[in-house]
Amino acid sequence: MEIIENSKLTVVGAGSVGSSVAYAALIRGSARHVALYDIATEKVEAEVLDLAHGTQFTGSSAIVGGSDISVAAGSHVVVITAGAKQNPGQTRTELAGVNAGIIRRMMPDLLAVAPNAVYVIVTNPCDVLTVIAQQETGLPPERIFASGTVLDTSRLRWKLAERAGVSTASVHAHIIGEHGDTEFPLWSRATIGTVPILEWETPGHPRFTLEELDEIAVEVRDAAYKVIRGKGATNYAIGLSSARIVEAILRDEHAVMPVSTVLRDFHGLDGVALSVPSIVSAAGAEPIRATSFSDRELEQLRQSADALTAVAGSLQA
Repeated sequence: MEIIENSKLTVVGAGSVGSSVAYAALIRGSARHVALYDIATEKVEAEVLDLAHGTQFTGSSAIVGGSDISVAAGSHVVVITAGAKQNPGQTRTELAGVNAGIIRRMMPDLLAVAPNAVYVIVTNPCDVLTVIAQQETGLPPERIFASGTVLDTSRLRWKLAERAGVSTASVHAHIIGEHGDTEFPLWSRATIGTVPILEWETPGHPRFTLEELDEIAVEVRDAAYKVIRGKGATNYAIGLSSARIVEAILRDEHAVMPVSTVLRDFHGLDGVALSVPSIVSAAGAEPIRATSFSDRELEQLRQSADALTAVAGSLQA
């Protein structure tokens, strides 16, 4: 599927995550033009130079950037990674106060130079910041959403595939809810191929138990903390997953992904951003209202909503 002709992606923030998003987008050919923007002039210019030096090997994509927000002009997609990073032992929601201020200051300026873009928020806590950004800009919810649990879902599928002895692409399972401590797998709809997750069994790969699935869910939930303890930040996988979201937009794929939009009367939830299976296309992201949940999963989704509402409330106090 072809990307939008002369497509432009701007990545906001030249830290480890933003630079990884730009790098992944270049090597995957996610957009024809990639721009990197950061207020730290020397840092962003160095990252752009380093990336530009490799463009002989990246096909048709080109990279520009700098500390003037005009580099974002005419963007089709803007991926926002700017903000304070998550430190060892720190939860995503503890980042909320600092990063909310950054988003509030930045969004009007970005919207002024890229009024027609689809905005994807990666900065944590991405769900809370998506609500703030949507309120600040007045954009329709489908045009400003978070990367949500796309990466968490990839982590889940990797773990399940490894255990089941199949390729990751053959695992159909989603992490939904908050991108954080209250996220959970949609086990009631999880399959390997066409086989329900609890029924999968092949030689050398016995059936999963409920206890084993619970353990895998905890490992997936806490995976980022483990990476942060070891190397200080998560960057490669979020770079790849963000580039994949960009491709779904620029290629108008109508791909199903668990991104986080501000929900409107979704199974009784309203005004909170949570990851649920959504259709991602050139128009943005639209939650799939026909998604069904078990009673337990619906309760977990509401618990995620309550947790994020509490964080949002603390920012207004």
